Amino acid sequence: MLADRILYEDNHLIIINKLPGEIVQGDKTGDTPLCDELKAFIKERDSKPGNVFVGVVHRLDRPVGGAVIFAKTSKALSRLNEMLRLGKIHKTYWALTRGNPPADADTLRHYITTVERNNKSYASASPKPGAKEARLEYRLLSRGETFNLLEIKLLTGRKHQIRVQLSAIGCPIRGDLKYGDRRSNPDGSISLLARSINFVHPVSGREITVAAPVPDERVWTQLANSASAND
Repeated sequence: MLADRILYEDNHLIIINKLPGEIVQGDKTGDTPLCDELKAFIKERDSKPGNVFVGVVHRLDRPVGGAVIFAKTSKALSRLNEMLRLGKIHKTYWALTRGNPPADADTLRHYITTVERNNKSYASASPKPGAKEARLEYRLLSRGETFNLLEIKLLTGRKHQIRVQLSAIGCPIRGDLKYGDRRSNPDGSISLLARSINFVHPVSGREITVAAPVPDERVWTQLANSASAND
């Protein structure tokens, strides 16, 4: 139920724990997007007689889970969009990766080209015509026998950026066949989680920090518990 996945809500915005497999916004599949489900949920819950406004602030890839912000007013949407453009919404991701990163912490810089025909991005170490610069910071939180837990902070926002950049350093995300992992996850997800979001509320001015729960899966909980013990 959506009610159980609300991470934060007020009169201006709502943050939902998106499940892998859901789409945030409508696409060519015709599947019902999370934004429409949210409109219907709010309309019924609050007994609203007219249309419900739900604005999409940012998206997550379909196989990715975690925290997603939606605006409940047009004023909040315009302000959040501007904050996103200016880099004032700080998102932290957790990923289970196969392979050891070359360093325990680093900043990755690549140039990404996206081919819409196969919906795939490609990373190169040097600039190419039409490629966009992509940068992220990562640090190793814990090591496991097969997978490692990395924390990632995006410095730019490119299509499939985390997936393609981690693959480029030999650390594909667990279950991500598109970007080099050997085996899919049973539910079709990839082990990438939009773990937390931090920003200053666009209306109240209060600092908001929200965290999505770690998936209830043994490999996730073991590595997350190990990371907590290491802090």
